[in-house]
Amino acid sequence: MKKNDERLTDVFTWLDSLSYVQLEKIPGIDLYMDQVTSFMEEELKNTKRNQEDKALTKTMINNYAKNRLLPPPVKKKYSREHILLLLFIYYYKSLLSFNDIEQLFRPITEKYFNSTSELSLSDIYQEVFSLEHEQKERMKQDIQAKFEAAKTTFPDTEEGEREYLQLFSFIGELSFDVYLKKQMIERIIDQLHQETPTGKAKHA
Repeated sequence: MKKNDERLTDVFTWLDSLSYVQLEKIPGIDLYMDQVTSFMEEELKNTKRNQEDKALTKTMINNYAKNRLLPPPVKKKYSREHILLLLFIYYYKSLLSFNDIEQLFRPITEKYFNSTSELSLSDIYQEVFSLEHEQKERMKQDIQAKFEAAKTTFPDTEEGEREYLQLFSFIGELSFDVYLKKQMIERIIDQLHQETPTGKAKHA
């Protein structure tokens, strides 16, 4: 069985290997649905927990459009802006409900989707993900601090038992961190909903 220090090293190596889909990789031409799912499958394959899982399916895309997360295609074709929104949805869907994503996206899609605004969806995507590297470094520092704190727990247990209990403590710290951040995001979105109430989308 791996030692906890080895597990942390593996996690950091995996984290360093992840990156958002670079803007220049996103096709500049409109795509049919099969082309969209193939593109997403290739670009997001390293982020999937299980390789047999699908990053995006036709059913998912139809559900996103049905729940107003995604504007409908034009003549069955999806633009570069559709792809950008689908990437945002991919990153948010494991954390937020359709209602929350629709609430969060609505001002963006209304103002910047197929818009003549000086600021484009591509600009927004690039600006948001330009923070990725610094965020990763801050995250690694925070994770390391949580790991060191967990190593101080259960000092009086036997070594083999202590190793697992400290790992359990570490996962507990990470889980509580995610829980609190999710609560914060939902609270902010609830505030947005109160400020701009609309009809509700269906849940995922």
